[in-house]
Amino acid sequence: MSRIVQLLASPVHRYVGRPADGPAPAPPGELVEEVRIRAGLGIVGDRYFGQPAHREASVTLIAQESLPSGADLTQVRRNVLTAGLAVDDLVGRVLVLDSGDGPVRLRVHRPAHPCAWMDVTVGPGTWKGLRGKGGVRCEPLTDGLLRVGPVTAVVE
Repeated sequence: MSRIVQLLASPVHRYVGRPADGPAPAPPGELVEEVRIRAGLGIVGDRYFGQPAHREASVTLIAQESLPSGADLTQVRRNVLTAGLAVDDLVGRVLVLDSGDGPVRLRVHRPAHPCAWMDVTVGPGTWKGLRGKGGVRCEPLTDGLLRVGPVTAVVE
């Protein structure tokens, strides 16, 4: 069965400037147990919520299986960390996730390519190692709630 391992809703951009300078400090409470998603807008409380330039990429997913052991969402800046779900294979599809509060439909638009910051935040070689498996950028099609824990995943 698939799982949602972590959820991140961060109100701030932490990766500004040059990677060598390191990320800005994390605000408290970035990792959460649940996120509220709004159709066409994204994750309530997240830095990309309602931003027109990010409407088709306001929710990002990455598979735990793609990450080095011990890496988490605070390091890779994706919103949803899954286990048992090959998210990188879903570009062009609609993914329906239900963690117990009803289905949330996400249109998977494009890959979320890794960046040089990952060599700083996760470890040397991560940028290159995550090419082709850096997660996906999605547009929420329905309102809903996602929680950490078991999740039913259906691909339309």
